[in-house]
Amino acid sequence: MLIAFVVLYLLLSVAIGLLAARRVHNTADYALAGRSLPLAIVVATTFATWFGSETVLGVPARFVSGNLGEVVEDPFGASMCLILVGMFFAYKLYQRNLLTLADYYRQRYGRVVEILCSIMIVISYLGWVAAQITALGLVFHVLMPDAVSVPGGMVIGTAIVLVYTLYGGMWSVALTDFMQMIVIVAGLLAIAWFAADLAGGAGKVFEYASTHGKFQFFPEGGDAKTWTFFFAAAITMMLGSIPQQDVFQRVMSAKDVKTAQRGPIIGGTLYLLFAFIPMFVVTAAVMVLGDEGSRLLADDPQKVLPTLVMQRMPAILQIAFFGALLSAIMSTASATLLAPSTTFVENILRNIVPMDDKATLKAMRVSVLVFTMIVLTYSIVMQGTSIYELVSGAYQVPLVGAFVPLVMGLYWRGATTQGALFSVVGGLGTWLFFVVSPPLAEQFPQQLAGLIAAFAGMVGGSLAPQWIANHKGHVHHFETGDVAA
Repeated sequence: MLIAFVVLYLLLSVAIGLLAARRVHNTADYALAGRSLPLAIVVATTFATWFGSETVLGVPARFVSGNLGEVVEDPFGASMCLILVGMFFAYKLYQRNLLTLADYYRQRYGRVVEILCSIMIVISYLGWVAAQITALGLVFHVLMPDAVSVPGGMVIGTAIVLVYTLYGGMWSVALTDFMQMIVIVAGLLAIAWFAADLAGGAGKVFEYASTHGKFQFFPEGGDAKTWTFFFAAAITMMLGSIPQQDVFQRVMSAKDVKTAQRGPIIGGTLYLLFAFIPMFVVTAAVMVLGDEGSRLLADDPQKVLPTLVMQRMPAILQIAFFGALLSAIMSTASATLLAPSTTFVENILRNIVPMDDKATLKAMRVSVLVFTMIVLTYSIVMQGTSIYELVSGAYQVPLVGAFVPLVMGLYWRGATTQGALFSVVGGLGTWLFFVVSPPLAEQFPQQLAGLIAAFAGMVGGSLAPQWIANHKGHVHHFETGDVAA
């Protein structure tokens, strides 16, 4: 019955996605759903995109092995990213007629910065999409351990998500996300209720978490080095996720500017609240499973929650769990396949090969297919890496390379093309130097070092005599009309 439900649910998701694909007539429909989504769907697609495999499996595994401080990147940093986007970025970006976030870099700094930031954005999606594909492989293997291996499950899951994303783009992603958000919320609430009952009540679960130090958030009695690494972890997803195409697509797909602002704020708040539910359930699971729970913690904490569901819960809740888990994974996977593909075509390929709208739409679909094959191969090669690490590591590149040109370009009129180039080169160069120098990275966080260098490069490069022409061919600091008011 469980497998039958999963098959039925997957078929329903594909059907909704393909029906939505009938709305796609041009690149704006494919990339931004025609800029027509109402608040409810913007909230749903923002929430569902963020609520991925790492939220259901990775975050609670890391929490139950440590404490709240161990998950400062996600969900705390991730939810704050969405809230910050709604508060400080949505209004300014929505006013511009942009198809991708990298279009902003071209308008503000020129094509060189556009291409550099596009490459960073595309590369950063490898880890995030790989985490979803890894989780899909794990789910299909758990459901059919004798028939489907983990790599085989990766292939099956990826093929399913690819079908509706390839044809329907943002329209398919948005409408399937709306359905999947409902399944996620309903399924996890039902599982949490039953898990609390198995553990002797919610109060017992909270008491266990408290006595075992799970609610510890800030470093206790840590030195400056400990606090520095904690701060760096907090800002990795909080700021590194801002210059990302998937977030931008949800802002620009809104029907008006107020919806663009409110959607990420509400979606981010809901994400933080519901991210605590898997943490609660896994804590209850450790109590209920006893010695087996301790063994799973030592072996692979990501297996604790699926084990509790399969061994201790009735069939209806097993269905609810896998429905919620598949919804979480598929919603994130579809968004993270679409975002880098549209960025590649619009901001890299079109700079090499001029194309009309029809050819661009076709190229975007081909790009989705090619990127899917690349990331599937990457996922199989990286098998064994934790889901949480795959996701959190993905955001360091846009943090050190793309964040500073975005925020400074929007809020500092003195930012120049030269400053942006110095920022990108300085931020990435410093980060890479720390990456290949483990002794340095052990003393100071590599992403924070890169971010500091990026700010220094932007300020120094913008204030210094200008030798690099801006996007209008002028070599100077600023001329009236160069920057939108």
